[in-house]
Amino acid sequence: MTIEKHPFGQTKTGKPVDLFILKDGGFAVEIITYGAAIKSIHIPIDGGTRDVALGFDDIAGYEANKAAHGATVGRYANRIRNACYEMNGETYHLDKNAGPHCIHGGFNGFSKLVWTAEEQNDALVLRLLDKENAATGFPGDLDVTVRYTLYNGELGMEYIAKTNKETPINMTNHTYFNLAGHDSGGIENHKIQIFSDRVTIYDDELIATGELADITGTSLDFRELTCIGPGFESDYPLIVLGGGYDHNWALTDEPYHALAPGAVLECAGIRMTCLTTKPGMQFYSGNMMQPETGKNGAKYSKRKGLCLETQYWPNSVNIPHFPAPLLKPGEVYNHTTVYKFETI
Repeated sequence: MTIEKHPFGQTKTGKPVDLFILKDGGFAVEIITYGAAIKSIHIPIDGGTRDVALGFDDIAGYEANKAAHGATVGRYANRIRNACYEMNGETYHLDKNAGPHCIHGGFNGFSKLVWTAEEQNDALVLRLLDKENAATGFPGDLDVTVRYTLYNGELGMEYIAKTNKETPINMTNHTYFNLAGHDSGGIENHKIQIFSDRVTIYDDELIATGELADITGTSLDFRELTCIGPGFESDYPLIVLGGGYDHNWALTDEPYHALAPGAVLECAGIRMTCLTTKPGMQFYSGNMMQPETGKNGAKYSKRKGLCLETQYWPNSVNIPHFPAPLLKPGEVYNHTTVYKFETI
């Protein structure tokens, strides 16, 4: 793997942002230090390359966007009910950036911060020191690292974190994929396989209730490779409620497990396998994407990309029987997710 470094402009507050290009043969991934975000994923195919990740040409596009395109999300991915949780007898209040609830770490989560970067042992290492901040509500200083690697068609992301005070942590990557090309239109023709027969149930505000649903035989049963488009018209209540797919599949009940496939995605001659050590995966079909202009003038809007967000189960901080997302001093948060690409 080789790494190139280029300037990518400045934020509104004057912080410089860098762009790194990781290359392994014809396979290339572009990553920016704003949000530790994946800007592009170029897959060799048909004698050229195809960019399968939605993104923007400049830093202004990322600052204006609210959908966390490509970003590393934290401290806590997904939704937390009423933007609060209780820990050790104390109630912590978080940003209310999803109605009365908190999503993806609040208004100034990891996706809106500039990370530092360095090349290290054939990897791009991005680091963030997230200081304790009464405004966001998360306790403790959190030292976070994301280690990106590229090898033989595999994009690896290792998440590492340490804290000086007990805190929730639930990091994920929020890339919007379209295997036909970021500028190709809708995702209806994608086929997906998800290695689970359970999803976490949510209420009419899309907040996990603590219950699990057996989805055998429903429109959420993707244990066999299935085209996703027809399911958008399903009358299955959980799909109607989310306006499409926006569900956490329970891959395991254990907080950690060996790296294993969570899902397979196929379209237009490319297969992507998502492998992870995390207990859950959110399949989000871009139901709430707003019209905007992306890279090279591409028009993005509803269901032009989809996310496979590996994670702890949503709202876990308020549901004791869900896999625990709490990190204590002296412990290390360490999870790995791999996106493996092949031509078919």
